[in-house]
Amino acid sequence: MTACPFCTLPQERIKRQNDLGLVIRDGYPISPGHTLIIPKRHIASFFQLQKQEHDALLQLVEEAKLDLDEEFKPDAYNIGINDGPIAGQTVPHLHIHLIPRYQGDQDDPRGGVRWIIPEKAKYWTA
Repeated sequence: MTACPFCTLPQERIKRQNDLGLVIRDGYPISPGHTLIIPKRHIASFFQLQKQEHDALLQLVEEAKLDLDEEFKPDAYNIGINDGPIAGQTVPHLHIHLIPRYQGDQDDPRGGVRWIIPEKAKYWTA
């Protein structure tokens, strides 16, 4: 059994933190500035968060967004959680993706997160 990569992060990867969570850049970013917000407690699901953890992580999402606005100046954001293996979760430690988006990074960005099931993404053409 291997150690959880989010429970054994080197200090230099941590961009910001509070008592219950931390912020890092994604190791395999899909856009410049792709960021992860992670609870310090090892849990797999968003639905296992305690109220204090939930609030602390959402506060970090807001703070990380301000940091990204300043450093990368994106035009928009996607925020997502892969909660469970069937939803695509590959690291069984909850992490929230904060993905900066840039004008022109996709020809047609409409549908956003709906593209996880491509045949259902273009609902506006149905």
